[in-house]
Amino acid sequence: MITLYGISNCDTIRKTRKFLDDRALHYRFHDYKKQGCTSELVGNFLEHFTYRELINTRGTTWRKLPDSIKNTLDRDRAIKLMTEQSSIIKRPLIATDSEWVLGFDTAQLERLK
Repeated sequence: MITLYGISNCDTIRKTRKFLDDRALHYRFHDYKKQGCTSELVGNFLEHFTYRELINTRGTTWRKLPDSIKNTLDRDRAIKLMTEQSSIIKRPLIATDSEWVLGFDTAQLERLK
């Protein structure tokens, strides 16, 4: 089973959903805004990626953060940040039974089953 994590109004999530739909790949969508992003869920993400990989430093959410937060970010603070402001997590984040994919990478997405 494929699980796609993200927020529904994200252009990259829309592009990913279209990619999956066009290939008739069945997936479950976990919308952070509707279903939440708990510290347990973030902990699961951190089993596969570092917090530095998970944090989207190109997005508006990151740019709006005060430097005091950006400059003191560590694993524990990143968990708190990702649970409180899930928009800061890179998208898409996809889990299957055998692998995890972070970001829209056509080659990686083609391997999904």
